[in-house]
Amino acid sequence: MAADAPKTPTDLKTPSDLTSNATKTVAEALNGILADTFALYLKTKNFHWHVSGPHFHDYHLMLDDQATQIFAGTDDIAERVRKTGNTTLRSIGDIARHQTIKDNDADFVGPDAMLSELRDDNLALVAALREAKDIADEAKDNATSAMIDDWTDQAERRAWFLFEAGRKG
Repeated sequence: MAADAPKTPTDLKTPSDLTSNATKTVAEALNGILADTFALYLKTKNFHWHVSGPHFHDYHLMLDDQATQIFAGTDDIAERVRKTGNTTLRSIGDIARHQTIKDNDADFVGPDAMLSELRDDNLALVAALREAKDIADEAKDNATSAMIDDWTDQAERRAWFLFEAGRKG
């Protein structure tokens, strides 16, 4: 191990002008969002792999695009937690302990149910992002607050597309 390598959790503490109590609260909110983002990513990929029916091609492509966007956000969320001087999730088990979005392990889910479930999950993520924004604003963490605006817009857009794709008639 190199002489300057971190040895304890306090060695990982990134310098910040934000108070440690405030950043801990922001980090807790972001870690919950990160867990839900991973859960939503896996569910979206699951549905992408298992979608069927007359709209297979369109749904398959839309879900793949959405999964790619969701996964791309994970690194930004985790790195924001680290920039505030905190640590982030470390494993699938850690994700499971923090996630609020429920897994779907059913052998078969119809396409309409898939779209509806993913729409509701994206809207639940929006609600969590709004709560996290309030926490970031209270902590005067402008950077996190601004990033949350982008993540909220992306989740709202995904929910909108899922709603429109699942519309009948």
